[in-house]
Amino acid sequence: VQLVESGGGSAHIGGSLTLSCATSGFTFDDYAIAWFRQAPGKEREGVSCISSLDRKTYNAEGMKDRISISADSATNTVYLRLDNLKPDDTGNYSCAAGYAGVCTILVLNTGYGMDNWGKGTQVTVSS
Repeated sequence: VQLVESGGGSAHIGGSLTLSCATSGFTFDDYAIAWFRQAPGKEREGVSCISSLDRKTYNAEGMKDRISISADSATNTVYLRLDNLKPDDTGNYSCAAGYAGVCTILVLNTGYGMDNWGKGTQVTVSS
């Protein structure tokens, strides 16, 4: 199982970024994929999740008006779009996969069921 994030970088306040999580080594549709982020000195927090099979999504409450997650079964890639970027969005964004996962607040809050993790991609938001 491999997850490789990309798409991070520097962005301006109010801008947008789309992060990619390229996956391999497992049956894509059988896994839930979630995005997490961690800023320096802060705890990891869940951002968004897309469930296995039905691909229902679950977004962090405080961000749900600015984020969207999607899955492309043709390329086994999950995308996370971040709009109206804020300085607090700065951090290392990593994706994780869990077999037969259903996205819930438990998954975002604790990473429950997410057994496979990527190394992350850094996002820096500034003026």
